[in-house]
Order: sequence, then structure tokens, then C-alpha cells
Amino acid sequence: MTDAMTTASDPDAALDAMRPVLPGDLMERSGTFDPSPRLARLSAAGPIHKIEHHDETLWLVTSQGTARTLLADPRMSADRFKVKRLRDKLTPEMRDKFADAESRAGSFITTDPPEHTRYRRLLARQFTMRRMRALTEQIEDIVTARIDAMIAAGPPADLIRDFALPVPSLVICELLGVPVADRGHFQDDTIELLDMATDLDGLIEVGTRMHRYMWGLVQEKRANRADDLLSELAATSDMSDDEMVGLANLLLIAGHETTTNMLGLGVLVLLDHPEQLNALREDPGGLMDTAVEEMLRYLSIIDTGIVRYAVEDIEIGDVMILEGDTVMCSVIATNRDAAECPAPDEFRIDRPRSRHLSFGHGVHQCLGNELARIEMSVSFRELLRRLPGLRLAVPAEEVRVRTTSTIFGVKHLPITWDVP
Repeated sequence: MTDAMTTASDPDAALDAMRPVLPGDLMERSGTFDPSPRLARLSAAGPIHKIEHHDETLWLVTSQGTARTLLADPRMSADRFKVKRLRDKLTPEMRDKFADAESRAGSFITTDPPEHTRYRRLLARQFTMRRMRALTEQIEDIVTARIDAMIAAGPPADLIRDFALPVPSLVICELLGVPVADRGHFQDDTIELLDMATDLDGLIEVGTRMHRYMWGLVQEKRANRADDLLSELAATSDMSDDEMVGLANLLLIAGHETTTNMLGLGVLVLLDHPEQLNALREDPGGLMDTAVEEMLRYLSIIDTGIVRYAVEDIEIGDVMILEGDTVMCSVIATNRDAAECPAPDEFRIDRPRSRHLSFGHGVHQCLGNELARIEMSVSFRELLRRLPGLRLAVPAEEVRVRTTSTIFGVKHLPITWDVP
């Protein structure tokens, strides 16, 4: 199905049918929180749409039901290098850098079973709900310390710089077992690595430095076991040093940037909906769980969607996806699917929990989803409790969203609050 199937009575839809769909059309937003008008029209036109992107066929999925079916299908691969024509496009140098086994060691999110199953089984023991909840006290300490620092410095503050960036970094330090003495430069390196303003030379430099640090940390964990994830993997798994270093860096990046942007955007969407903010402040115990789920659904920060590659022909509905085709499940579109969520464009923190794809689906569903929920719950609870009168320190129109990243968010969020 394509947007060409919509009726000519809709002039915007008719215009859509006459021009190609570009990636920018799909990532563009009509406001800070809403999908682009064209993506919304595509969603209304049908569940799946064929897009000609350069010389590749790309299928855009906008229905959550269709997305779940495809993401659970073993014929859909997370490994683009299984598609011969995509692999053949790489130069020998690029193939050595990105497609060989050594360079991808530990990066299980781009592997398929049975290799993925091995990694998943090893990590599942470290990401149990019981273990994640045991981290709550450390997360509360980290959040408290960051808010203490903001209060001591006095308003205004940049919520991203002073809170949303350091909190996930320090939580990852706890999880991996980074020594307290190393956390300052570890946090600085993490922020530099994830900063879009860092140029290529800077990225290479900080990436090399972090790889070297992680390598040394793995050796330390092998020699001296402690109560942390890397120590447990070193003692109980057959993972190589390369795999453990790759895995540690993957967890750092995957668990840091997403949570940072959820914290920043979560505060921003509450400030944009003051009645919801007041309700949450008055009843955090009763509303926090549903509020966090609604933020995950409504904000949908994975702008480029979840990408998979067909390794066999797949027929779904009246569409035939051919071997080698790329499929992109739009998270923001599927999370606004009215078939799954009534009045999906409304932000309601008391909404009964509905299905969303913010943590993916199938064998690749995010292992750290419980940890992210805990970080969000603790952070929003304490920010609202300890910063009375929390509000923007600049006009809302001056808050700039990130437009050149695969993860949607804001780079700076100036806030202020009432000082007794």
C-alpha cells in the first residue's frame, strides 16, 4: 500500500502521491512532539508503504500490528551485511572496519540467532527485574546528588547538562563497575562521544580512549571480581575480551543517549501540559508508572525507526517484501496507531497502559527497559518534589530540538524554579 491509495478528495494526499517520499519527510516533525503531516497521512493511508530510496527498496511500516508481525519474523534480519548487495557496496577498507567479526564483537543488536541468542542468554541474567530494582537505591543517590548540585548552584540551570546527561552516565558506571575515582573523566568522555558537535577527529580520539579504558577495566574485572555486570560476565561466561569491551561500549551508548533524551523531553512535555504536571506532582505514587509509559509512547525518540532486512521473500497482507529489501518500522507512527491507542495524539498520564514499540519487539526487545523505567520514575519524582515551581527559564519557542540525530531530543533545556 502507498500514499497513492488515498483519495483525490484530499489535496495534500494527492500531492503526496505525485512526489517521492524522502527520509527527511519521515523524521521531520510538525511540532516538538508530533509526527510530520506527511507521515501522519501515510499512517492513515495504510499499514505499509513502498519507498524508493536511492537505488534501494525501502518499506515503511506505520501500523503497530504489522510492525510487530515483521519484527517477530525470523526472516527479518538485524544484520544488514547478510544482504549481499548491501555488503557488496562496501569498499574493502569499510568491510574490514564494519563487517568483520572482530570489529563487531559484542554488538549483539546487529546479530541474529543463534549468535544473538548466546549474547541475550548471558545478559538476561544480569538484567533481571530483581537486579534492576536492586539498583534503585543507587539511582536515587545519583539523582539526589545531581539535584543537590543544581540547588546549591541556584537557578537557572541547563537540565540536559546538569542532570539528564550525567544521571544515565553515572548509572551505567554503577552497572559496569567503573571505579568512583574514574567516573569524572568517564562521564566527560561519554558526553563528548555523544555530542553532535564533536568532529570526526574528536570522535576517533575519544572512541580510542574509551576503548582503551574499557579494555583495562575488563582486565581488572577478570583479576578482581566485584558485584557488577562486567565482573559477573568475566567470571561466568565464555565471552572474549573483545566481546566484553564491545558489549560495554554498546551498553554505554544505547543506555545513555536514549535515557538522556527521555529525561529532557519528559520534563519538556510536562511543562507543555501544566495540568498533567500538577496531577503528577500531587499523586506521583498513583500516576508515575502510567506517566512514564505515556512518555515512552508519546515522545517516541527513535526518529529513524527500527530497521530490518529481508533474508527471504515475505508476504504480508497484499504486499510482497522481496529478499534484500529494507524494512523500517516507524516508532512514532506505530506508537500513534489509533487501533492500539484511542486519541493517540493526546498526552494523558492517566492513560491505561497501551502497547508501544519504544523498546522494540521480538528477540531484540531492549534488555534495559526496566532500568530505563526506574531511572525515569526516580528522576521525575525527585525533580517535581524538590524543584517547586519548575518551569522553563526561556520562552518555549527558544528551546531547540535536535534535527540531525537518529535520537530525537533537545540539546539544552534552561529551567528555573522557586527558591525559598
